[in-house]
Amino acid sequence: MANETIWAIAALSALGVMVRPWKLPEAVWAVSGAAVLIVLGLIPWRDAVGAVGKGTDVYLFLTGMMILAELARKEGLFDFLASGAVHLARGSALRFFALVYGVGTAVTVLLSNDATAVVLTPAVFAAAKAAKVKNPLPYLLICAFIANAASFVLPISNPANLVIFRERMPALPQWLQRFAIPSLFSIAVTFAALWLTQRDSLRERIGIASEARDLSSGGRATAYGIGATAALLMVCSFFGVDLGLPTFIAGGATACAVLIVTRQNPAPMLKDISWEILPLVAGLFVLVEALARTGVLEALIRVVQDAANRSAIAALWGTGSVVAVVCNLVNNLPAGLMAGAAISGSKAPRQVVDAVLIGVDLGPNLSVTGSLATILWLTALRRENQHMSAWSFLKLGMLIMPPALIVAIAGLLI
Repeated sequence: MANETIWAIAALSALGVMVRPWKLPEAVWAVSGAAVLIVLGLIPWRDAVGAVGKGTDVYLFLTGMMILAELARKEGLFDFLASGAVHLARGSALRFFALVYGVGTAVTVLLSNDATAVVLTPAVFAAAKAAKVKNPLPYLLICAFIANAASFVLPISNPANLVIFRERMPALPQWLQRFAIPSLFSIAVTFAALWLTQRDSLRERIGIASEARDLSSGGRATAYGIGATAALLMVCSFFGVDLGLPTFIAGGATACAVLIVTRQNPAPMLKDISWEILPLVAGLFVLVEALARTGVLEALIRVVQDAANRSAIAALWGTGSVVAVVCNLVNNLPAGLMAGAAISGSKAPRQVVDAVLIGVDLGPNLSVTGSLATILWLTALRRENQHMSAWSFLKLGMLIMPPALIVAIAGLLI
């Protein structure tokens, strides 16, 4: 009965994160599920602490990115970018849509999908407001979907990439050889699907910015800090260094520089950061650790190995598709932990491993619980008094994710 109880608690926690009963934060449900497992003795508290510790690199990465995002918001960098985007759009909603998509792709590739959700979403909202669009949601949706669709262009584009490959991370040239074509297909098809579903809203004429805003000294320092962070993460990725600590140091150093230049008290900035994201991630790691104790990891290894032995092509399609769906049930970071251990233990062919990574990175475009980036995106939306239900996102995700997943996995065969 212990295994069944663990699965039931994990399922209820995932449902709570997705639906948010009584509008309680997602972290409440993940942490509550982890606490119940510990109280009932279904996972020893030492193992739970160890599971939380596995996410240290992720916590540091997210903290650094959230600091950079809050600095950019407070120093007017978002407003500056917004006025520039509106000016370049020249009154065309479609051109504005494509511009936001291009910027979202670049931010995801160079700063990670979580950065797109945290940093870009407020900027896009500011741009939509400056353009006086009737409905900003089509442009905000870009931030959610491109955050996952472009998250396997580079190793640094998604923390889940590091979780899956761990010490077996391919060198950057090999990574590009394996994932450049699937990434291109994923980005292109996601754009087409988003445009088709939102095309009615893109027929309006939007406002035209007469001139760009001036950027303050604090805004310039923040922009330099974000640029330096992107360069640092590229170097770390090339040499296989964990990204968490460098991101945290870069974010902290940028904050210190900006606060000194502008002579500000750090308390208001720290207060406005969405710290609840960190316990949410910690709770998810504990839930996955408990699930692993039920024998699910060994079962996954056997399934992957058996599928690969029967047919490498069938295993490629099957594992990629199944992992894509599973990520929406337990979130892609913990799913990536389990998938990484499974493919390592099964000695699966390279293409099967690549399909698993695509499933972990792209599959979360199906639902709001699929990836941490989407949850961060929802948090950013709420700060701007924008709302989207889990059901509304799921209906859209069912139209956008499957075709992108199909062409991306097909790209592995080229």
